[in-house]
Amino acid sequence: MKAIARRIIGVDPGLASCGWGIVDVIEQRIRYVVHGCIKTAADTPHAQRLLSIHRVFKTVLDEYKPTESAIETLYFARNVSSAIPVAEARGVLCMTLAERGLPVFEFTPSAIKQGVVGRGAADKAQVQELVRIILGLSAIPSPDHAADALGAALCCANTVAFKDILDNQQSF
Repeated sequence: MKAIARRIIGVDPGLASCGWGIVDVIEQRIRYVVHGCIKTAADTPHAQRLLSIHRVFKTVLDEYKPTESAIETLYFARNVSSAIPVAEARGVLCMTLAERGLPVFEFTPSAIKQGVVGRGAADKAQVQELVRIILGLSAIPSPDHAADALGAALCCANTVAFKDILDNQQSF
């Protein structure tokens, strides 16, 4: 019996640059599909930038038809004011995923690092190199927001699959 494929879209939210990446999981094997980045210009009115993200993201979802999604939670250490536009873009992305009826799994940056590298304190270069290796790519996905999004998709593929196994275990 052939297992049903899971198609996971990972998202690294941002207002200026929003990364996305898609992987398929078939019979516990992960296969790279595609990645990209939604960019908006700083001189465009804020509301129009959010609308553009929504429209382009809908097109990506319509074209690739993912069955679930993984999105990075917000992290800001120093600049709270820059976190607000990112939070708004993240809200638009989550709304668009919900509009399509997709399950949305949220992961902290350290959970994504843990899920890809095995260490929550891994640096960005380590995560990107492991994304490249795991997906069998010849180069690190570019731009880095897309590589981060693929990391979120990989984290979801591994974490949610493990959770499913645990949920389906029977006691003896």
